Amino acid sequence: MKRLQKSLQIGALMIFITLLASGCQKFLDIDPLFTQDAENFFENEEDYQRALIGAYDLLQSSFVHLWVGEIASDNSIAGGESVTDTEGLHEIDEMGHDAVNTELRDVFRWNYAGITRANYLLENKNKIDFEGKDMIIAEALFLRAFYYFQLVKFFGDVPLIIDKRLGIEEVRELDRTPKSEVYAQIESDLQVAAQTLDWSNLVKGKVTKGAALSLLGKVQLYQDKFSEAANTLDQVIEQGPYQLIENYTDLFTVANEGHSEVVFDIQYSGLEGGSYDCFICLEGNAAVGFQGIRNYEGPIYSTGNSYNLPTQDLYDAFDANDPRRDASVLDIEAFKNSQADPSTVSYGVGAGGHTGFYNNKYIKKSGELGLPDDDLTSPLNHVVIRYADVLLMAAEAHNRKPGPDDNKARTYVNEVRSRVDMDDLTSSGPDLTSDIWNERRLELSGEGHRFFDLVRTGEAAAAIDGFITNKHELFPIPQVEIDLAGGNWSQNPNY
Repeated sequence: MKRLQKSLQIGALMIFITLLASGCQKFLDIDPLFTQDAENFFENEEDYQRALIGAYDLLQSSFVHLWVGEIASDNSIAGGESVTDTEGLHEIDEMGHDAVNTELRDVFRWNYAGITRANYLLENKNKIDFEGKDMIIAEALFLRAFYYFQLVKFFGDVPLIIDKRLGIEEVRELDRTPKSEVYAQIESDLQVAAQTLDWSNLVKGKVTKGAALSLLGKVQLYQDKFSEAANTLDQVIEQGPYQLIENYTDLFTVANEGHSEVVFDIQYSGLEGGSYDCFICLEGNAAVGFQGIRNYEGPIYSTGNSYNLPTQDLYDAFDANDPRRDASVLDIEAFKNSQADPSTVSYGVGAGGHTGFYNNKYIKKSGELGLPDDDLTSPLNHVVIRYADVLLMAAEAHNRKPGPDDNKARTYVNEVRSRVDMDDLTSSGPDLTSDIWNERRLELSGEGHRFFDLVRTGEAAAAIDGFITNKHELFPIPQVEIDLAGGNWSQNPNY
């Protein structure tokens, strides 16, 4: 992640797994050690800025959300070197995951680490006053809401901790909070953030009013609050500075980052090396190198690890004339045969599975490499919310709200289709609903939304092989977290 300042790192504050030594009663680790007491922090504006940077830093874990959102769906398979290489992703791919899964534990830990960092700042929000503090608080509220949204999407009911750090005994007494209460807090945080933030921010990567409203609209959509979602997303469309860019193929390039369609993206840097020993320590986007073409030689692309491979089913879902197909899914054999001399292109196949396709949005390219190991240091940002997503969410909300407005819904979805010269939709009612859901798959494939869209719309069992209704809508709470909480939490159903 492109850091604004690196002098302070509020360390890996895993609420349920990190117990500080030497009798410390609160969860905080400051680097360098022994230079500043946690209770004597927040003495000036710089301290608040540094703490906010620490809260932003956990966004770099988003590559796991992208992987699971695609691999758990019908869009892609796990791939990789073997079925035991990143085994947790293969378990999720086969719907065979359980409560002992490295990737799911990472999602749980890393999002709570982000919440802890935001809570530390918010706990001290009234300690001093200075101009601009309200913006810092608003950004921290957005980040806390974002991390909680990831957790509730994955796990349902999760412990809700607000504006405080926890001592060891408090952690052991925590209960899982009903997801309705977690959602209520997420909405409250985002509403306050949206009221305070501006539509633009001069600092790259900082959140804006548009990001807060768009995430709020998504959160409302996930709860089937269609009227509220329609009103929220209309604000983004009618008042925000966003517009679709002309060329779909330019959406995911380093050279074109920060374009008019980006509502919220996570910043990455290729200027600092990384290590396989600590993925959460990386400054680069790990998804890109891992999704590259194995043992590749040839133009444009660069060798990678062949993870998260699109399926034939996804490729076939596109109209052959839809430019989004080839922009989203690289058919490696078609690409090879399109070269003047096909023999200049070669690649390998991993034992973890091969489909012949690669994620062409987040893929390692020869002109976009970071410092060694460049599998781990891609500078390509992760676009979490873009304007096309906002338009499609708004279309769905207007179509599904009481007293539906299908005219407005069609206007929004057809704006997305017009960009790629596809014919306008003319359907209405439930048929339009299905068309909008299909459009989301085509427009947003490879971006990490598909599994959660299938679950929230009730389409998962029909689309995903091995999906068990009343089980796989949620992922299991990691068993180690249940154990560390004293065994007081119930597991999600049927795990």
